[in-house]
Amino acid sequence: MEGSKQWKSIRHLVAHHLDKTVGVVLIKEKEPVLKDTAVLLKGQYKLRLAFNTLLDLLLTLFSVLRIRRCGEGYDYCSSPACQVDFSDSCDGNIRPSGPDTKHVDRSKHGSVPYGQGVYHCEKYGVIALSYDDGPYEYTADLLNLLKARYYLSTDARHIFTHIACSDPSTNLDKTYKAKATFFVTGRNLGKGAINNATFPWRNLIKRMIEEGHQIGSHSWSHQHLPEISDAQLDNQIFYNEIALTDILGYFPTYFRPPYSASSDKVDRRLGELGYHVTYFNLDTEGYLHDSPYEIQKSKDIWDRNVEGKNPENTKWLDIEHDIVFQSVYNLTEHMLRSLFKNGFKSVTVGECLNDPKQNWYRRV
Repeated sequence: MEGSKQWKSIRHLVAHHLDKTVGVVLIKEKEPVLKDTAVLLKGQYKLRLAFNTLLDLLLTLFSVLRIRRCGEGYDYCSSPACQVDFSDSCDGNIRPSGPDTKHVDRSKHGSVPYGQGVYHCEKYGVIALSYDDGPYEYTADLLNLLKARYYLSTDARHIFTHIACSDPSTNLDKTYKAKATFFVTGRNLGKGAINNATFPWRNLIKRMIEEGHQIGSHSWSHQHLPEISDAQLDNQIFYNEIALTDILGYFPTYFRPPYSASSDKVDRRLGELGYHVTYFNLDTEGYLHDSPYEIQKSKDIWDRNVEGKNPENTKWLDIEHDIVFQSVYNLTEHMLRSLFKNGFKSVTVGECLNDPKQNWYRRV
């Protein structure tokens, strides 16, 4: 909460001036501590402790008053910012239109474990790119990029996307035809429900399937699952199933918890409902470097793990986010060039786990 950040800043500021008020001075290294100074420090510590306790109480009161306050806009009504515990108007609490999925057969097939974390691919020579939190306003361009034309020089292993290099006679004209897995969030960031026909998300999700990508679930409204009630947890799972079924006629068996945060209770429930709890072993941290000046840090993480590596003994399950501008418009193309240049195959998560495609979804 923004209020929480403000109160913590106030605490640090007042504490700094409190140090000056009680006359505490910096003691040089190795300088003996005088008795009077020690007494002063002890008294100052008690005063600081009482002050912090009072501020904690005020902060708690402020937080409670704020989350119960009526309001409009993203902070009050849109997930995950909206407080689902205190308002039926939070979009995360609103059931999407579509068929009920609670009584769908949850039989478990294949060798990929259910209800426990899956972190890496099972076969070498592949990289499974995955994108969380979408669909979003950048997702259409991301899909365009994944199937973009590129030119591979026969003289040097350099990939040139969209335009030919200087000597077309030495180029092999190809397309990426890269595959990705999209862990879809049903209603977050004020974008509206994914199955609402007035928004572009329905068609984007259909397009993902048509172009050979895989869809997984990333919950309905991106709540921190270990901290919500059992009923809210079920809503986060079932509501996304309902919306995806309304679009596709089926829903996925692959689930990535929001914030990659789960618990024994959450894993157990996901296992009961027939989900593979899907994580990753390569994270470029694009969400931390969403500026043209910072995104190189994410490219460096990728390069350390992919550039010059032997596909015969290397495999990666990668996480990205299609709500992050630089990840879509800058980092992804870097990854695609590197992936193909180094001889890897681009696959979906299901493929990298050797899971037959018929196991990826449950038809309703």
